[in-house]
Amino acid sequence: MLSFFWLRCLLKMVKENIVVPEEILNFCCNGLQGSTSLPRAQEPGEQKEAPGAMASPSPARNPTEVQMSQLVLPCHTNHRGELSTGQLLKWIDTAACLSAERHAGCPCVTASMDDIYFEHTISVGQVVNIKAKVNRAFNSSMEVGIQVSYEDLCSGKHCSICKAYATFVAQGPSGSKVKLKPLVPQTEEEKIEHSIAAERRRMRLVHKDTLKDLLTRSPRETELETRDGSGAVPAEKTRVESVELVLPPHANHQGNTFGGQIMAWMENVATIAASRLCHAHPTLRAIEMFHFRGPSQVGDRLVLKAIVNNAFKNSMEVGVCAEAYGQEMSVSRRHINSAFMTFVVLDQEGQPRTLPMVAPEPGDGERRYREASARKKIRLDRKYVVSCKQTEVPLSVPWDQSNKVYLSYNNVSALKTLIAKANWALAREKEKVRMYTLEEDKFLSFRIEMSVRIAASRAFSLLSDLRRRHEWDRHYASAELVQQVDDDDMIYHVVSQTLSHENKPQDFVILASRRKPCSKGDPYVVAFRSVTLPTHPASAGFTRGETLCSGFCIWPESEETSKVAYYNQATPGYLNYVTTNVAGLSSNFCATFEACEKFLLKNKEDLIVRLQDL
Repeated sequence: MLSFFWLRCLLKMVKENIVVPEEILNFCCNGLQGSTSLPRAQEPGEQKEAPGAMASPSPARNPTEVQMSQLVLPCHTNHRGELSTGQLLKWIDTAACLSAERHAGCPCVTASMDDIYFEHTISVGQVVNIKAKVNRAFNSSMEVGIQVSYEDLCSGKHCSICKAYATFVAQGPSGSKVKLKPLVPQTEEEKIEHSIAAERRRMRLVHKDTLKDLLTRSPRETELETRDGSGAVPAEKTRVESVELVLPPHANHQGNTFGGQIMAWMENVATIAASRLCHAHPTLRAIEMFHFRGPSQVGDRLVLKAIVNNAFKNSMEVGVCAEAYGQEMSVSRRHINSAFMTFVVLDQEGQPRTLPMVAPEPGDGERRYREASARKKIRLDRKYVVSCKQTEVPLSVPWDQSNKVYLSYNNVSALKTLIAKANWALAREKEKVRMYTLEEDKFLSFRIEMSVRIAASRAFSLLSDLRRRHEWDRHYASAELVQQVDDDDMIYHVVSQTLSHENKPQDFVILASRRKPCSKGDPYVVAFRSVTLPTHPASAGFTRGETLCSGFCIWPESEETSKVAYYNQATPGYLNYVTTNVAGLSSNFCATFEACEKFLLKNKEDLIVRLQDL
């Protein structure tokens, strides 16, 4: 702000009728608005910038991007001098909300916060850097991606802390929903996040059904784990209940209780519950989806409840919920939020300690105990299938009911990521068929595309059924539908005409995941990847093949014309076949795709007739 020295000089000059230079006057005015930069003296021979001259353009940046940097002070930390997770959640929610409101142009509220895995702790004196930007806007909700890292000012070291996705809802007058304008991604990274955001949204919507399905198929009996030298602690001894009065400092700019504050209070009671089990100071490792069910306002009382649901060997799950009520106790409490937090206790070497067991109470306690075990399995499936890099996991991932949602998500997301890559190079062009390649790390990917006179929806229906692929792809001998997982996911056993180096035909177990457009401008997608099924193990008569990432992408060009593209991330066994076609030594790809066009044109009328008969 403007110093008293400059203010006194200005007043003295005015009092003595001295003409105030324009530069000093501008500086003083800017100082009153918060800028304290002195006017730069003009160098000898330097020409003044012409009025209205444009500054050199800075690199384009997502208009919704918000960057926040916070210095960690002692008031932000716990007893170990580490940044409190509750404080970090406040900052994350603030940055995400500001990003959402930049796009919406109106107030936004937090609807949910996806799972967060904390990789490192942050100490006093370090800087927290948060970057938030809108990945995709749907009708009235939008997904905001948040990246958190820390910076050590002394060493210059930077390290990632966590990555999170939050869903915000735009609100108009009186809390009415606002229809959002679509977001147009610009960079390759933004296009990937924009495309995969639809898959993450789909996964959120079916999360509860996945848990219920797993519990339905699990044994009803609750079996307590036995460990030598440790007795079971009654879960009731870990129960915590605390009340908070919502004051004006706890409210956001809309008058509702700040979502980040609610999350911080929930983390606080969850930490107390975890401490009561282990009699030590626990470390929060993961949070499973905050889900905001309704607002609360200044003057409300928030009741926060937490209890240890289950303790595994090195980690424990704490369930926590928030309820609100007004001054009248007779009014029923409103369920505001709920979440599940995973804690560990670290020894002096930073390794997780073995935890005592939990003895759940009959009834709800046993239900929570079983649900915690189911959530742990889902977390492991999700971490294995979704979070790991493709080079770190086998090509074929075991399929079962508990991980079907995440395998489907990974299948479609991998293909959408490949589609959004920017460095595709045209390798061959033969009549209407174009072949592109993408060299990246250890993988060589290819794309073949052409325009076909068929509606995109009809091409999607024909190409998503692998049982008909042998009609146009001579490499397919047969495809048997092994399991109809749901309307969008099927598992096939495919037998190939191609012989392996063992002089035996190849077979594949393939998960086919198909998606219709989420919004206008999106393509139809059919993704393929290998999975393993206990009912279809590798047999002596075949060489078991694998596909990492492949599938079709179909864009409508008009009502009767579509651009059909096939993508494949070549595995080592397929590499020689790819490079032979790329080098022009073979035209199998082009011939196969031309046969695909004939198949689509031949069957589009039959498909219309069948649809009319339904």
